[in-house]
Formats: sequence, C-alpha cells, structure tokens
Amino acid sequence: MTTAPIAPRDDGIDPYAWLSQRDDEAVLTYLNAENAWTETCLAPQAALREHLFEEIKGRIRETDLSLPSPWGPHLYYQRTTAGDEYPRHYRCARPADGSYAVQSDSEQLLLDPNALANGGFLSVGTISVSPDYRQIAYSLDTAGDEIYRLFVKEIATGAIQELPFDSCDGSMTWAQDSQTLFFGELDDTHRPHKVYRYTLGDDAPQQVFHDPDGRFFVHCYLTSSERQLVILANSKTTSETWVLDASTPEGDFKCVAPREEGHEYFVDHGRVEGEWTWLIRSNQTGINFAGYTAPEAHPEREHWRLLIEHDEARMLEGIGAHDGAFIVSQREGGLPIIQVHKDGQAPYRVDIPDAAYNLYVQDTLEFDSPVIRLRYEALNRPAQVRQLDLANGEQEVLKETPVEGDFNADDYFSQRLWAIATDGTRIPISIVARRDVMDASRPAPLYLYGYGAYGESLDPWFSHARLSLLDRGIVFAIAHVRGGGELGEAWYRAGKLAHKQNTFSDFIACAEHLIDEGRTTAKQLIISGGSAGGLLIGAVLNQRPELFAGAIAEVPFVDVLNTMLDPDLPLTVTEYDEWGNPNEADVYARIKAYAPYENVQAQAYPAILAVAGYNDSRVQYWEAAKWVAKLRALKTDDNLLLLKTEMGAGHGGMSGRYQALRDVALEYAFVLKVLGLASDR
Repeated sequence: MTTAPIAPRDDGIDPYAWLSQRDDEAVLTYLNAENAWTETCLAPQAALREHLFEEIKGRIRETDLSLPSPWGPHLYYQRTTAGDEYPRHYRCARPADGSYAVQSDSEQLLLDPNALANGGFLSVGTISVSPDYRQIAYSLDTAGDEIYRLFVKEIATGAIQELPFDSCDGSMTWAQDSQTLFFGELDDTHRPHKVYRYTLGDDAPQQVFHDPDGRFFVHCYLTSSERQLVILANSKTTSETWVLDASTPEGDFKCVAPREEGHEYFVDHGRVEGEWTWLIRSNQTGINFAGYTAPEAHPEREHWRLLIEHDEARMLEGIGAHDGAFIVSQREGGLPIIQVHKDGQAPYRVDIPDAAYNLYVQDTLEFDSPVIRLRYEALNRPAQVRQLDLANGEQEVLKETPVEGDFNADDYFSQRLWAIATDGTRIPISIVARRDVMDASRPAPLYLYGYGAYGESLDPWFSHARLSLLDRGIVFAIAHVRGGGELGEAWYRAGKLAHKQNTFSDFIACAEHLIDEGRTTAKQLIISGGSAGGLLIGAVLNQRPELFAGAIAEVPFVDVLNTMLDPDLPLTVTEYDEWGNPNEADVYARIKAYAPYENVQAQAYPAILAVAGYNDSRVQYWEAAKWVAKLRALKTDDNLLLLKTEMGAGHGGMSGRYQALRDVALEYAFVLKVLGLASDR
C-alpha cells in the first residue's frame, strides 16, 4: 500500500523541527501531501461522509431566529438562513407590551458576516453597541490567527470606519460617552499586554495600561451595572484589577488590590440593599474562593467585608451583580449550581431536573430587569434558554434549540458513573446512549472524550451531530479527569504541574472501568480530545496503546516540551504556571517523561486521525505534523495514521457552520471505518 510521505530526518536533536518553517515550500508540499493522503484513505467513505453531512444538517433548523434580548429601546437578535454560513445580526424596536416579539417593520441589519467573509475564514470577535444606541463597534479575524481588525459602524447611515490599529486582541469596550473605546493589543507572543483608550476622531490612541510580565493576560470590560470599567491582569495563579468610573473615561484607573503571588480575585459592581457595591470573589482565605463586598467609593482590599464564606466542599465560580440581587455560581459534586440572593429574601437554589447537566447564567439582560436567563442542557436534552424570575424563582423555558426530524429526548439515556484511579480517587464519567443500547447486555462501541487542563469544567453538552453516532449504536462518554475544574480548585491542582500524570492515569482508569463493566471492549473504544485534550490523547496512546481501537486528536498540544522551551512562541511564558518551566532541570525531566512527541516509540498504535489549523496561534500546526511524522517512522502496525491540516483555519477549525459540519462528517466517517461500521449510510 502506498503511504504518505515521511518527513526527512536531519542530524539535530529534533529530527522533524524543519516542519516548523512556516510557508517554506517543502513544508507546504508535505502538508498538502498529507492532506491528499487522508482524502485517499477515506475515499471509500466519500458517500458516507456526504450522507453524514446531510444527516447532521437535516437536524439543524437552518433558518431560525435567536431569542431576542432587550437593551434600551431595542431587541437584539440573530437570524440564520438556509445556505448561509453565518448568522446575521439585527435589532428592532422594543414592543410596548414587554414581549420578545420581533417587530419586522422596524428591523435594522447591524452586521452581515456572510458578506464580510466572502467565502473565506471569518471570526467575529466583539459586537458592542454604544450606550447611545447609534453605533456598533466590532472586530474581525479573517485568517484564524486571532489577530483582529477593529471597526465602528454608524447604524443610521451604514458608514463604516476601520480603526488604524494593528495586533489587536478583538476586545472593544465603550465608555458611557459613546465616543470612547478601550481595546487591547497583542505582543509578539500573542499575549494581550496593553489596553488603549481611543476617542473617535482622534489621530492616535492613548495607552492606559501595560503589563510587561509575560505570564499575565490583560483585558478590559464593563461591570454588570455598566457604571464601571475594569482592567483585569491575570495569570494562571495571580490577578490584579484596576477600575474606573465609566462616565469619566478620561480619568485614571484605580488599583483594587496590588498583585500578590497566588492571590486571585475578580470584581463586579451592582446594587445590593439599595447601595452601589463592589462584589469580589477572592481565594485569599481558601482555594475554593470566598465572596466579599466593598463600598463603591472604596473597592480597596482593606475595605472588603465577608459575604460568602469559603467552603471546602463547594467551589465559588462566580458572583454576578444585579440591581437588588446577586447571583452566585458554585460547583458541588462535579456539577454546577446557581443560588440567588434577592434583597429582603432568603437565598434559594435554582431547581434542575437532571442528574448530569450543564447550567450557567447566559444573560443577565438589563441590569434592572426582574428576570435573568439561564442556559441549561444535558447529554440527551437540547439546550434550553430558561427565564428565571428573581423574586420567586419560577422558571419558564423561552426557547429550546430545535432538533429537526424524528427526535425524542426520551429515546436517549444519560447517567453518571465513577471510575477508581490508581491512587483510589473516584473519577466521574458522564455517559449517554440510546436506551436500547444502554439496556443491552453486550458491549457496545464507545467514544470517550477528555480534556483535563486549565481548571476548565467539561460539563455535559448536547450535540446535534453526536446523534449520528448514538443512532448507530455508539455510546458517548466524557471522562472528567483531574486537571479540569469539575470538582473544584483542588481537582484542578491535582492534575497540573508535578501532578500532570494524574490526568492521563485518570483517563486510562475511566477506559478500563468502561471495559471492566462490560460496556465496551478495547477493540470498540475510540478516544478523542482537542488542544490540551490532544496532549491527553497523545500521552495515553504512548502509555496504553493496546487499550484503544482508534483516536482523534484535534489541534493537539503534543510537542509540549519543545514548545515550552521556546519563550518566543505565542503564549509559552503564560503557560509556565500550568506545565512548569522546562528550563528548570526537574521540570524538564517531568515534562519529557509524558510529552507525547518525545515518547513515541516502536510499538503498535491504534488508528489515529490528527487535525491541525495552519493559522493556529495557540497550538502551532507543526505540533501535529511532527507527531504524525515521528509516529510514521516508529510505529510497528499498519493501522490508519492520518493528518489533516486546515490550511485556512486556526484553533477552532473552519469558521462557517456548513464547513464545520463537513469536518465533523469526516471525523465520524473515520470513527465508523475504524469500528467496522462504515457503509454508504
């Protein structure tokens, strides 16, 4: 059988380093040859891929209207149209009856990404309406490298002005005068490091904040009250906040609490018991965070007063300010919970019907609104936007993401399982399947997904596309391994730095648990992860390759040692708090012991599909390319090894919704081929 080209070796320490020479003719030739090889290997599934694409597309309501959100005299919403890659952004006059009904006679088109994309890549960063409702500020990434151009549009006339600034991070925040914008700039390593103030019509912006520390990201945003501007500088372990009254944007920002290594805190601004108040979430008394208040005029640390005590069993993830209320987001037992504190009333917890779910505050609407919106979904339940009455806790489902065709949520069953790690720790697994598959006594093919980094919680989510796997008898599961945030800050810390191996051994324990329980077999088990989850996949493939039939690694962070040794690469220095600095001998040895690229060896591997983005600024395309090249040279099996590089995309893959569906169809065709389930349908 003809194989894809092997990258030539050199005499250096890293034999495939030449693949990092971006835009070099030999590199482009190699990547294009790998893409062609992937298409050749999957050519017999061409009809299946097309069928999967049409099948998934058929479940999506192609022409639809998002739930309108009120702000001032207007409702704001998006409209998708069959055949278009992107939703258009609109507003209309707000109905006098207080409903969310669109008034078509007053509809205004704010932004049409379809026209702006012109068939290419497009990511809209920010769309922000000025406080006087006359202008919108928006930012566009047209390459996938997450470097944005900034624009301001006069809504009434349609006149558009491009702001003449380079290396922007895409953020754009209005002050209350509707003339002043704050935006962020990226440094040479792609880190947001400066905030500028710009008044429309001026020749140049004014720098208002610069953080030279390469570990810190800098962002500017408005508080929930829209009365205060905030500059947040934060690393993985430490933060510092500066604030300014949004009605006086020409003023100087005031520091809330000077940075102190290991102290993380985050602020919001609202009105509680009739007083304008700062609400602060801080880890100064414990890793799961506590809540504090401070008077509007004195946000400094010495004025903080305890509001919510630190709880060893609950992670305090957020405090959202409102007029006459604050909303507390917590995490308990691996699941999110929301508690409402309304002035003059006892706090109450938002009721949720399912055992495993995803829940968060999607939209607080206007600051003084008596209701907020929650987003709720489960593995077997499409996402719902629920309106919560803050006064009485009553919920109303305003919109459920439609699933076209013959779909019944009750046909699918979701549950929470627990695996036991090598050190005795219980690891949660979320699982979903068709009821007839879940009830069967025989093992079933299973798709196991994982991430496990940065304290990110991989809460269950619904997927239209995933139904194509479930309806073919495949079980889907999520391994909530350490390194994520599902069980709080301690869970995160137990899977980072010196404890990173826990992430990999937890995932392996989950796979073994599913096999030992008879839910699947090694020959039926597909694993998948992206970015830092791709590192997870690469590591477990080296450590236990016989445990899996196939693997998908999307934009995988597999060359972690070489990347972390190069401080000139985007985001490297900021990652030291997550992985460690390999310029220190003990850290170097630790990372080298698990780094997927470093540990490829002469052994049999399962079938592998690696996907990269050529313009990816977070995980460089060459990480996947080098990894695949080394696997080709050393592996001892004849299983599929495929590399697909999206030449016009970045970290998130192709930007259009139909383009993204075709990528999913390719990955699912690979899964079905590996499992021996591939056919035209």
